[in-house]
Amino acid sequence: MSSVIPGSMLARPQAAWRWALPALLAAALLLLGLYRETGLAMVTIWERSGTFTHAFVVPPISLWLIWRQRAALAQLTPRPQPWMLLPLGLSALAWLLGDLGAVNALTQLALVAMLVLLVPVLLGLQVTRQLLFPLGFLFFCVPLGEFMMPLLMEGTADFTVAALRLSGIPVFREGLQFVIPSGNWSVVEACSGIRYLIASVMVGTLFAYLNYHSTRRRLIFVLVAMLVPLVANWLRAYMIVMLGHLSGNRLAVGVDHLIYGWVFFGVVMLAMFMIGARWAEPELATPVAAGSDATGGAAGGAQRWLPALLLSVLVLLGPQLALQGLSLGAPAAAPRLSPPTLQARGWQTMSEALTDWTPAFESPAAQVLAGYEKDGHEVGLYLAYYAHQNYQSKLINSQNMLVRSDDPIWSQVEVGEQDFELAGRPLSLRSAALRSDALLRGGHRRLTAWQFFWVDGQLTSSDLRAKAYGVRQRLLGRGDAGAAVVVFAEKGEEAAMRSFLQDNWPALEAQLRGLQQGRRP
Repeated sequence: MSSVIPGSMLARPQAAWRWALPALLAAALLLLGLYRETGLAMVTIWERSGTFTHAFVVPPISLWLIWRQRAALAQLTPRPQPWMLLPLGLSALAWLLGDLGAVNALTQLALVAMLVLLVPVLLGLQVTRQLLFPLGFLFFCVPLGEFMMPLLMEGTADFTVAALRLSGIPVFREGLQFVIPSGNWSVVEACSGIRYLIASVMVGTLFAYLNYHSTRRRLIFVLVAMLVPLVANWLRAYMIVMLGHLSGNRLAVGVDHLIYGWVFFGVVMLAMFMIGARWAEPELATPVAAGSDATGGAAGGAQRWLPALLLSVLVLLGPQLALQGLSLGAPAAAPRLSPPTLQARGWQTMSEALTDWTPAFESPAAQVLAGYEKDGHEVGLYLAYYAHQNYQSKLINSQNMLVRSDDPIWSQVEVGEQDFELAGRPLSLRSAALRSDALLRGGHRRLTAWQFFWVDGQLTSSDLRAKAYGVRQRLLGRGDAGAAVVVFAEKGEEAAMRSFLQDNWPALEAQLRGLQQGRRP
């Protein structure tokens, strides 16, 4: 028995869409225009990082998923929901806070959230429910996940070393590096499996949506799509080391290392989808929503959408206007940071560098590396000062680190925390053990390094707190100056490092304050 829909019931949704779609398109174009720098930054990351190349296909897939819903959408009457301007405003506020702190992840999440929230604001909740998955799928555009890399690298190293020992191969491990009889190996970013994980979750989520209707089956498959690449990456790392070991390092080294990894990952993913397809559910017919306009009244024409569109425009303009009011103005002349003269309690500047190691901080406004000695004890000091920060030059940056994984000489073999009291304030410092693989001063070097941040007079070793201090600093109109402080010495000289900081911190902070206020050191 077929359903017959009266022509008048179909006419009202169609008339409403003639106003709703242009309003949504106009708001979306305005959003992308106002926040184009955030969108372009996202695309730049897609181009630069192989981890997020998949994001290029996310918008087309989302549009295709929406197109598949066109028959169901044609039966719904869109109507604005002004109260949804509240979450839209909160997303705009999140973007503003993220931009003040130069937090890419927050500004990009907020941009996608604002784009998604325009749908319920201008089309209503009924339409949004129909498009819930295609809209949510857009969040795969945001290049998120690299914060998991250290944990994933540690897990890969743990599994590989354990598996090698179970295979009867002796292993000496130090941090993310390990030595077996046939050679040296290390777990770097490419070995973390983050690319496999993110790609698998995205494709697995899409597969679950298209092949299952049961929420339970969908969630189970997405969970499998998260676990399988993790285990597959562990097995991949183990097998590559074994291939290198058994072949005398003729196989699974260099470029074929990556090729074998992707081939193995592709086989595992294919098997996962073939198994998942066995439990696929038949596609459901699109229901005829004959009563979808029962509570909506007339379409309303322009007078229904124009106020909602204008209010949306005001909300989207808000962060941009606020940012203009909080502008830092034109950057002053580049600050000069020279090795501070610290003579408190007998410390003297060394005539030569303590070591050839330098922390890898990107594009500081000024930086300095110096060595100091007292009674035969030598301590190194590194300062990286940031001002007029932007997305290319900022204090808190995932690319700012003590040692890069591809450093040919130095490696970080241990991390931890060191409780400390500085200027009467308790402080938990980041502690790291560094090792040099080059023969310097007659042997391998081992250093202990302590790191913390100075932001507007506040001390912390937490990235999150440093960001929060920086945003508060901007909101209070005190600029955005901040610095990374690293103190280091030979392993076993921790007492000298402690003494150096306690003796000289007042002078160091005074110099940072002077730079913040525009004075020459």
